[in-house]
Amino acid sequence: MSNEPTIGKLFDLSEKVALITGASGFLGSAMSRALAEAGATVVTCSRDKTRAADAAAGLPSPTNNEHFGVVLDHLNVDSIEQGFETAVQKHGRIDVLVNNGQLGPPNDLTDVSPEQFQQHLGNAAGYFHLARLVRNQAVSRGDQASVILLGSMYGIVGSYPDAYQDICSASPVAYHALKGGIIHMTRHLAVYWAADGVRVNCLSPGAFPNPAKVPPGLVDRLKPKCPLGRMGVPHELKGAIVFLASDASSYMTGQNMVIDGGWTAW
Repeated sequence: MSNEPTIGKLFDLSEKVALITGASGFLGSAMSRALAEAGATVVTCSRDKTRAADAAAGLPSPTNNEHFGVVLDHLNVDSIEQGFETAVQKHGRIDVLVNNGQLGPPNDLTDVSPEQFQQHLGNAAGYFHLARLVRNQAVSRGDQASVILLGSMYGIVGSYPDAYQDICSASPVAYHALKGGIIHMTRHLAVYWAADGVRVNCLSPGAFPNPAKVPPGLVDRLKPKCPLGRMGVPHELKGAIVFLASDASSYMTGQNMVIDGGWTAW
């Protein structure tokens, strides 16, 4: 009992450097704040240099950590490698990776082209490449790391056609394929990298619509599909991301944590 870590110690990230992609986005910004509030030094990544820098500048720093923004595009191999190297040169290492950012066309199964479908799936390749860079640098310095991939409830279940009908396009089929693949890639990487001390887990949000972007009427259609009867708000992912990033989840790898208000429990 004398060696048992306290809850405060288990969730403490004050000695960790965390890199998060899509850090300036609707959900990414909340997760970035969570990591910073837990004490991590946060590398905020965005495709846009100004957005990356602004995201870092807006983070709290309870232990005077020097947060830092870098340009990183999951769909561009050179950008991934350059962004990663910039982060390592600045902070010396990456202990936590949150693969959150993604970009893809909104076309649904009625009009998506093969090229657009392939572009969406390119995000999975970017997630893997960046995760492998983090794994390799952790192994080279003989240290552990936590890799977190962002999935979705739509990587587990199909969407309801009636929720979107006459309001907007259906949830993109390529997005569903992408998120399902990310969830399974989590399991695959976890079993191969466990011996290296690199844990790989997935965080799958349910419906967290951005009020600035959601079509009128869609939320009213979605709420009855959720047992809690409402949509998620970004801060409800903060506890989960700190749990997965920290030693609080030290015996957890290859798992998909679903935060969906009960959506997939029906």
